[in-house]
Amino acid sequence: MMEQIRAFIAIELPDVVKDSLSSLRDRLRSAEHRYVKWVAPEGVHLTLKFLGNIAQDRVPPIVGAIAQAAQGVTPFQLQIVGLGAFPNMGRPQVIWVAIKGEVEKLITLQGGVDQALVALGFSPESRPFTPHLTLGRLRERASSAERKEIGELMMATQFEDGPVMEVTEISLIRSTLTPQGAIYNRIASIELKGGLPTSDL
Repeated sequence: MMEQIRAFIAIELPDVVKDSLSSLRDRLRSAEHRYVKWVAPEGVHLTLKFLGNIAQDRVPPIVGAIAQAAQGVTPFQLQIVGLGAFPNMGRPQVIWVAIKGEVEKLITLQGGVDQALVALGFSPESRPFTPHLTLGRLRERASSAERKEIGELMMATQFEDGPVMEVTEISLIRSTLTPQGAIYNRIASIELKGGLPTSDL
């Protein structure tokens, strides 16, 4: 049977952005809320589409579809700007950092990737794309009071606009789940110049 890999399509973050997220996460963590599961900064990506488990032989057509979606999209700039939560700050479930900059290009790119993959049998996203970087998730057992407390902490946390990042490529990434957390490996990168994909296989 063909090996299955867990994969997603994302924009990888430069170290300067990861460092900014790391210092922000450390400030929030200093309150020692045991009911928040924080994401390791090196594991934060700007996810465009989660594919789930796919057979290894599906990688080439997926890379082709991403390259098709990337054609005509030139490099663009994004910036991390502030804290937010899903569904809201009053009862947070997911803690995230917002993104501004050339967001319209990002949304166009994500929509193109989503559409290109429909032809390969992947379901289109049912919810509107909200560009964000996930910092942490509240555990199921967190009480309403605990959720309110972390929401108040987030609202009280000052966060200067983070560094600007230049987006020049998107990546197909393999996620291997281990007891210590997920391990990420880039499978292929597609440049935002209408160029041919480069593979790291």
